Amino acid sequence: MKTALKGFLIIMLLQIAAVAQLKAQNQNNFEISKSLDIYANVLRELNLNYVDEISPGELNQIAIDAMLTALDPYTVFVPESQIEDFQLMTTGEYGGIGSLIQKIGDYVYISEPYEGFPAQEAGLKAGDRILEINGLDAKSKNSPEISELLKGQPGTTLQMRIGREGVQDPIDFELVRKRIRIDNIPYHTVYEGGIGYMRLTGFTQKAATEVKKVMEAMHQENDSLNGLIIDLRGNGGGLLNEAVDITNLFIDRGELVVTTKGKSTDRTVVHRTRNLTTEAELPVVVMVNEGSASASEIVAGALQDYDRAVIIGQRTFGKGLVQNVLPLTYNTQMKVTVAQYFIPSGRGIQAIDYKHNNGNGTKIPDSLFSSFRTRNGRLVYDGGGILPDIQVEPREFSLLSSQLFGQNIIFQFANKFARENDAPESAENFMITDDIYKDFVQFVHQQDFVHQTESEEAIQLLRETAEDEAYLHAISDQIQQLEEQLKAYKANDLYKYRAEIEELLHVEIATRYYYQKGKIRASLVNDKELKEARAILSDRNRYEELLKGSTD
Repeated sequence: MKTALKGFLIIMLLQIAAVAQLKAQNQNNFEISKSLDIYANVLRELNLNYVDEISPGELNQIAIDAMLTALDPYTVFVPESQIEDFQLMTTGEYGGIGSLIQKIGDYVYISEPYEGFPAQEAGLKAGDRILEINGLDAKSKNSPEISELLKGQPGTTLQMRIGREGVQDPIDFELVRKRIRIDNIPYHTVYEGGIGYMRLTGFTQKAATEVKKVMEAMHQENDSLNGLIIDLRGNGGGLLNEAVDITNLFIDRGELVVTTKGKSTDRTVVHRTRNLTTEAELPVVVMVNEGSASASEIVAGALQDYDRAVIIGQRTFGKGLVQNVLPLTYNTQMKVTVAQYFIPSGRGIQAIDYKHNNGNGTKIPDSLFSSFRTRNGRLVYDGGGILPDIQVEPREFSLLSSQLFGQNIIFQFANKFARENDAPESAENFMITDDIYKDFVQFVHQQDFVHQTESEEAIQLLRETAEDEAYLHAISDQIQQLEEQLKAYKANDLYKYRAEIEELLHVEIATRYYYQKGKIRASLVNDKELKEARAILSDRNRYEELLKGSTD
């Protein structure tokens, strides 16, 4: 009798919940119909009565963007004009000439041709100023506008006129667009001691296949592989299934990798590893930073939760929201946040709460973090990305170096150097000699370089405040003396910060000759996180100690 009554009550509760949900759904449907009717009337009346001609398409875009801004930054509308750019994020492919570009002054410049693609094969170089595309004047156009002109169907031709420093007359190029594919792994190598390294920059289609092929090549080309470093720094993520399959390369079949939870239980999806792995015992270190997000955090977090890898670097971005792409009418799309994801220990890693504050989001305070345990019993926490097992302070450059880089002085000097010098023997071993650096210092003095220090800003503020308070006449001599002393010290800044400026020059110059692989190889020369990763993998006892569980 009691069992029957209990069953009856459960059925009744389910029916009540279903009725309540249906009522809420009907109410939402009514509100949607009402809102659409009001919106259509507003747009219609504006078109009929507004004093000037309106552009309904532009107003519609503004309205949609404003509406979605109230939700979260990852729910976005994709108009037809941006479909190809959006597809690049998931496929890693587009039709074009294969080059990075940037706006400097009135023109857009070639900043880095991709090796093996039309721009590089045709002879375009970093520093080339784009003057015309198919006869269209490129002056004053921004980077997105130029990018749109450069892209197109593979096999179509493109006429370009460029200006090149040191060449008096413009140079004309005819290029044939190709299908450009951006590799998920632009560089990999095996260091002394059998320690493999791969830079994984994306999670587009076939990323897991690329990782597997690189692993197979490392095994075939070396007597033994004693460890692997996966560099996920700056990797903003991509496809969820690729993250699951990459995790599966190091964790055996049947293990939970990530659970996505939507607004209702029927939208909860559990993702497990599906295949057997041959890499279950290979020691792994994963390098992350604040630019590692989404799929990168799934891989790093799952490997941490299973005590399968040591994580090194800085706390990751904290993007624990899942998006689906929904097709709309007129060849448009919408990327919608549909769920949150939770890694094997049960923790979520979303760092920002977008449910309140009109979509602006607030950072989840540390006091609200919850603790979880890895498989070996190590403490880990939710609410703020993946906290590395070994935290390394991020590299910080001086204000001078940042200004030299931001004002394109280093970029322009690298272009000059490449015009005047043959390629160095390798990207790694290239040295900035005293003569090269002296030439750089002279080059800086010839440019319109603005080096404003924080001390100068403070003195200027003091001068303005003193003038407002009528004290300037009393302390003007002292302020002037401070300015002159600071100017004398500032003149030596190019030598004071020479070591870090040399690193930036090294990377930029290596890119001119060895392209993206050269950039990565040069940037790894003084990489303290890489050195720490190699040291850990060279000491098996230390590696195992780091992954050992708590004894409490």
